[in-house]
Amino acid sequence: MTEKKSESKNKKLQEKLFVKKESGWSSKNKDQIFKFSEDYKNFLAENKTEREVINYAKAFLIRKGFKDISEFTTLKTGDKVFMINKNKNVAAAVIGKETKLHVVGAHVDSPRLDLKPYPLFEDANVAMMKSHYYGGIKKYQWVARNLAMHGVVTLKDGKKVDIRIGDKQNDPVFVIPDLLPHLSRDQMKRDASKLIAGEELNILVGHIPVNDKDIAEKVKFEVLKYLNDNYGIIEEDLISSEIEFVPAENPSDVGFDRALVAAYGQDDRVCSYAGLRAISEAGTKSTSILLLFDKEEIGSEGDTGAKSNFTDFFVEKITKLRKSNESLHELFHKSYVLSADVTAALNPNFRDVHDPTNCSILGNGVSIEKYGGGGGKYSTNDASAEYMRYVVDLFGKNNVKWQTGELGRIDLGGGGTIAMYLAAKGCEVVDVGPCVLGMHSPIEVVSKFDIYQAFSGYKSFFND
Repeated sequence: MTEKKSESKNKKLQEKLFVKKESGWSSKNKDQIFKFSEDYKNFLAENKTEREVINYAKAFLIRKGFKDISEFTTLKTGDKVFMINKNKNVAAAVIGKETKLHVVGAHVDSPRLDLKPYPLFEDANVAMMKSHYYGGIKKYQWVARNLAMHGVVTLKDGKKVDIRIGDKQNDPVFVIPDLLPHLSRDQMKRDASKLIAGEELNILVGHIPVNDKDIAEKVKFEVLKYLNDNYGIIEEDLISSEIEFVPAENPSDVGFDRALVAAYGQDDRVCSYAGLRAISEAGTKSTSILLLFDKEEIGSEGDTGAKSNFTDFFVEKITKLRKSNESLHELFHKSYVLSADVTAALNPNFRDVHDPTNCSILGNGVSIEKYGGGGGKYSTNDASAEYMRYVVDLFGKNNVKWQTGELGRIDLGGGGTIAMYLAAKGCEVVDVGPCVLGMHSPIEVVSKFDIYQAFSGYKSFFND
């Protein structure tokens, strides 16, 4: 009898002392989670480039009662404003009673294939376009698969035309042909990073030649004629274009239980979408801000990345319109930020790249990562103990299922987010987002449960 009582006492103590690492599916509303994920999948299907995401965000915010900040001469509690930067960034805010900021920052760019300035050429009776890959990809994953063409072209007369070919059921698609296994003996001896070289990522775009003996490049001519007939494009206009080739597949459910989402670009559009939904339900205790950045996949550079002055510009506008005397430095130093980005999920096929006691697992909730980077914590932010405690307690209070871990084993590699650039302004920052299988591949996999927990976490943060 005494032994049983002791076991019972220890069991209760274990529940108090141990972190519970378990799937959250059994305790949550599956119908609500699945409904949210259907909306998310529709968003992914329609928005495969950063410009498309920003256009979606603008329309979404307007539907939710947000107005362009240029329409305001003063700001008061409850006002909802947004600002677009060069069609690649959006900042949205709900003005709160306190000047203290609660910021969720995500990025809208994803790895892809861009076009070279002079992309179009003809060889072996086909027309091809030369690409230049963007972001960290495994190049071999982009060959022998259907690609869609998305982008914008600024014509010589100043007109801007949008192109989107390859997503609809009857659209043509585009393909990078791989080498047949019968002739691949030398190719298969290459290092995996060079199995497909960057200069071999040439995309098939045409085959029928013009019936005119006076034209030297007959297939190239027909491709340019098609572009000119349908879009008014001449070859010179391709210099002033932003054309991206992305996977043609639309998002799909995975597994018999349909509990996972397979789709292109979930890094980091899963956080962008969850952030948009969350700020549309933000309260007015603190001033809530959503920042969506470009260029994260190549180091957050340029005038649309997190290193730019866009954040300062937007917050300064808010400060002036509120007639506040606080400096940006004062404001940032008392503000809280969630860097909304994804992390790696434990991959059952490659368990050895993870520390199994310190990794995120699909379905265990949104991941709170104190730091990222590589090696000895290089190129990262390292959140303070106090701020980690605040976020963990906040999620616990709001019944948000969370987990924590690291990207992978210490010396295998690493990766960064926008966290360190926002932390450099003086804000408290930590990375918070779902874990992903196959990150940076053409098809990434995320748990619907974790997607919903990200939304719930950002929402609770905005409403605290």
